[in-house]
Amino acid sequence: MADENTIETPEVVGDTSGDAGAGRRGRGRGGNREGGGGDRGRGRGGRDNNRGGKPEEDDGIIEKLVHINRVSKTVKGGKRFGFAALVVVGDGQGRVGFGHGKAREVPEAITKATAAARKKMIRVPLKEGRTLHHDGNGRFGAGKVTLRTAPPGTGIIAGGPMRAVFESLGVADVVTKSVGTSNPYNMIRATFDALTEQTSPKSVAQRRGKKVADLLGRGGATAVEAEADAAAIVE
Repeated sequence: MADENTIETPEVVGDTSGDAGAGRRGRGRGGNREGGGGDRGRGRGGRDNNRGGKPEEDDGIIEKLVHINRVSKTVKGGKRFGFAALVVVGDGQGRVGFGHGKAREVPEAITKATAAARKKMIRVPLKEGRTLHHDGNGRFGAGKVTLRTAPPGTGIIAGGPMRAVFESLGVADVVTKSVGTSNPYNMIRATFDALTEQTSPKSVAQRRGKKVADLLGRGGATAVEAEADAAAIVE
C-alpha cells in the first residue's frame, strides 16, 4: 500500500485540472471558500470591467510614444525603480496634446501619459489643412525651436519629438529647427509654445473688425487673388 500511495501522490499534487480543484473545494469551509471565492472573483471582476469603462471605440486619436525613461526613488530600504513615459496625441486635423506619466510598469506609465495628453489637447489653425499659417518661434528652458511654413511636397522636416507632434497634428509640410537642448521634454514644450502663438487670417480679421481679403491684399496681391485666398480660408 505504501508503494501505491507513493505513486499516486505526485499525480494528485501535480494535477491542476478541474477534478483536483473540485476535490479541494469539497473539503470543509476552507475548500468552499477557495472554490466559491474563485467564482465570485470572476463575477465581481466582470462587473468591475463593465462598470469601469465601456468598450474602447476608435475615436481617431493618434497616439505616439516619444520617450521612455527609467527613474528611481531612494527610500529607507533602498531604491524603487519605475518608468516615466512621454506621449503625444492628436486627431490629425488640428488638435494635439502631450502628457507624461510615471508608474512601476511601462504599460501603466504609458496609460497615464496618454490620459494626461488627451486632457490637455490644443487646437492649432492649419493653412489648407497641411501646413502652418505663418512662421513661429518657441522657447522653454534651454530649448529653442523655429517653425516655418512650407509649400506642398516639402514634407515634415523635423526630428525626434518634434516630428511626432506634427504627425499627430496633421501637418504635412513644415520646416523646423531645434537648438539648445536635446531633452525631449523641453523640445516638446518649446514646440507647443510656438504652436500656441499660431493664428489664422480669419481670427485676426475678426479681432480687428476687418475682412480677410483686406488683410491678404496688403501683401502686394491683387484684389482678385486676395478674394480667392480669403474664400479658401473661410471654407
